[in-house]
Amino acid sequence: MPHVRPAAVAGRFYPAQPSALLHQLDDFIAPARETSSWPKVLIAPHAGYIYSGPIAGQAYALLRAARGQISRVVLLGPAHFVRLRGLALPEAEAFATPLGTVPVDMDAVRAIADLPQVIRADAPHAPEHSLEVHLPFLQHMLDGFSVVPLVVGDATYEAVAEVIERLWGGPETLIVISTDLSHVLDYATARALDAQTAEAIEALQPEAIRYEQACGRTPLGGLLQLARQRGMRIERLDLRNSGDTAGPRDQVVGYGAWALYEESPA
Repeated sequence: MPHVRPAAVAGRFYPAQPSALLHQLDDFIAPARETSSWPKVLIAPHAGYIYSGPIAGQAYALLRAARGQISRVVLLGPAHFVRLRGLALPEAEAFATPLGTVPVDMDAVRAIADLPQVIRADAPHAPEHSLEVHLPFLQHMLDGFSVVPLVVGDATYEAVAEVIERLWGGPETLIVISTDLSHVLDYATARALDAQTAEAIEALQPEAIRYEQACGRTPLGGLLQLARQRGMRIERLDLRNSGDTAGPRDQVVGYGAWALYEESPA
C-alpha cells in the first residue's frame, strides 16, 4: 500500500466532514470573479478557514478555467513546527484530506533530488498546516492532479528560486506559495504593516519584506525573486485580516492573495 500522509488539521482548521467542507469551499469561492484563463502562480494564506478562507477563495476562484488543464501543483509553505535547513519533500507518496488523496509527483521529486538544499523527510510535514489547508481548495477546483509538497525552513531566496525554476514546467503546472502576513498586532497596526508588505510583493521586492511581515517570507521571497527575473505581472486579489473575517480586533493576523501571470490573461 502507498505511504499516505494523513490529514493533520481536519476538524480544526477546516471541516472534517466532506459535505460540510465542500459547502464551506463553495461559500468562499462563489463570490469571486470568473476568468477564462488562469495564473501561473497563486499566493494565498493558510490559517483556519473561518479566518482566511474568504481571502484564499479569491485566489482559487481563478482556477475555474483550469479544470482538466492543470495536472501538477508545486506547493511551498513555511515550517511552523520542525526546524530544518533547506526544503523538505515528504517520504509519503500521497496526502490525504476529507476529500480524498492527492498523489505526490514522484517524477518531480526525482527531478530535484540532486539539489543540496532539498531533503526527504516526513517529520516536517506530519504536523504542518501551511500546505494541507490548500489541498481541499485544489481538490475542489482541479481534476486529477499531483502535488509537489515542499516545507521550507532555513534557506536563501536563491535556493528556493532554484527549486521553483526547475519545477516551473508549462501550463500544466501551477505554483502555490502559502503565507500569512502580520501576526498578533492590533487591527490598525496590522493594516498599516500589511499594506507595506503588499507594496513590496507587488513591486517584486522580497528584500523589502522583514521577518515579522510574513511567516512564509522565505518561500515567498524565492518566488518573488524568480518572478522579477521572469518579468511576471502580479495582481492583488484581496488584503484583509482576521479582524475583518471572524476574529476580534485587538490581536489580528493578516492575509493577502495575489495572482502572477507570465503574460496578460486573455
